[in-house]
Amino acid sequence: MSKRVSRLDDAARAGWLYYVAGNTQDQIATKLGVSRQSAQRLVSLARSEGLVRVQIDHPIANCLELSDALKARFGLKFVDVVPTDPGSDSTITGVAEAASAEMERWLKREEPVLIAVGTGRTLKAAVELLPRMDCRHHKVVSLTGNIAPDGSAAYYNVVFTMSDSVNVRSFPMPLPVIATSRGEREMLHAQAMIKPTLALAARADVTFVGIGDFSEDAPLYVDGFITPAELATLRSAGAAGEIVGWSFDSEGKLIQGITNERVASAPIPPRETSLVIAAAKGSRKFPGISGALRGNLINGLITDEETAEHLLRTA
Repeated sequence: MSKRVSRLDDAARAGWLYYVAGNTQDQIATKLGVSRQSAQRLVSLARSEGLVRVQIDHPIANCLELSDALKARFGLKFVDVVPTDPGSDSTITGVAEAASAEMERWLKREEPVLIAVGTGRTLKAAVELLPRMDCRHHKVVSLTGNIAPDGSAAYYNVVFTMSDSVNVRSFPMPLPVIATSRGEREMLHAQAMIKPTLALAARADVTFVGIGDFSEDAPLYVDGFITPAELATLRSAGAAGEIVGWSFDSEGKLIQGITNERVASAPIPPRETSLVIAAAKGSRKFPGISGALRGNLINGLITDEETAEHLLRTA
């Protein structure tokens, strides 16, 4: 047995003793024959390695009320509002955990389902929280290309990360996120190995996406998919947010030309047949989330209290 496996075994024991059996760290140290500091590190390792997942089984009234209000106001099929941590500026914490839990519910279904996934930091964090599962009867298809501008694998592409923890048939999109020209995109989409993947994406039962913003450090720009000049042009054109590379304005209408004519991603699956859930929160994403809702680009939302309250206040 390797040292790492042995240490993970110790971490799992420490995590069980702490979270399930309710032992203090002093008690864990005594039972495992280690120092209190070592016991503390083992408990922390159990959380960081995903060996322990904490679930609060108590309905939070304000979150439930906000969920119902968002459903009614925007005609959504699914809403999950998580508590806001006033002391955190993270755009992932809370939302990633909720998205992971919803993904897990779909993956646990006995009947085969087709899941489409976008890309981004929130979704990657959500997928990393998934437990080991055998889901060979399901399919997961990527909506977006998984090749970065330098030819490497896109870091925040979700479908590969998902395959690492979940035994599921996966269908990546071997394309750049944004092609160099409209003609190149059309040529790539006409390839025999790409057309079936695009067709599969259009038939998704459920879709999980993130929503990117167009601030000075917009994900599309920071990750190298668009240039500073393109970012400026998109902002001047009124871009409020983007989903799998598709830029849209405050009313949810796709921006004409610019980068949209070169986006190699699959179209967002039809909301009439797919539950399209966006996982996003935070003030930087207010315009994008609002635009996606107004334009009916999504019919499901996972967000936090602060964002929910803003969306309802400005509806």
